[in-house]
Amino acid sequence: MSDFLRAAKFLLLDLSSTIFFVVLQLLTHNTILSVVLGSALGVIQILIQLIRGRPVHSMEWLSLFLVLAAGSATIATDDPRFVLFKPSLIYGIVGAMMLRAGWMIRYLPGIAKAVSSDVAVVVGYCWAALMFLSAVLNALVAAVCTVQTWAMVMPIFGIVSKVAIFVGGFVAIRLATMRRIQAMPPNERESLLATAGMLMSKSA
Repeated sequence: MSDFLRAAKFLLLDLSSTIFFVVLQLLTHNTILSVVLGSALGVIQILIQLIRGRPVHSMEWLSLFLVLAAGSATIATDDPRFVLFKPSLIYGIVGAMMLRAGWMIRYLPGIAKAVSSDVAVVVGYCWAALMFLSAVLNALVAAVCTVQTWAMVMPIFGIVSKVAIFVGGFVAIRLATMRRIQAMPPNERESLLATAGMLMSKSA
């Protein structure tokens, strides 16, 4: 499940530096200070990885580059929306990665892999769709709304939408697995459960 968690970490880290910038901008109304400290947070996140001897993946370098590029554009134009557009790029890249058919299957338990891999494929595409929707919504809010509105809308949407699709996907895969197992002939069902390392009662 490391790839999935890594993708989630990229989003959280990227949003954390952006939200940190927004909070500073709202509190101080100092664009240069907010950009410098927000960019510093992105640099510190990378340095912590290096100090701990952990590999810094390409997506993390890309996120750092976007922090610095967006920060430079913001300082040059005195327009904080450049920083607010940055999460859209990250969402788009992660969404493209999630378009790979069946990327979720490797994270399923053995019994779900055997019975409901097709459902996992659909759930994976739903995750990709959410990433693209988040990218578009973030860009629209950043383009037409104030920093205050962005700070209210995007964090709430980001958390609620991802929790909803995680729970919905889990429930869909679990229900499909249970129903398909129950619909199998007894001998086939026992063989499948035994292969998956699950114990089955006599009454099943």
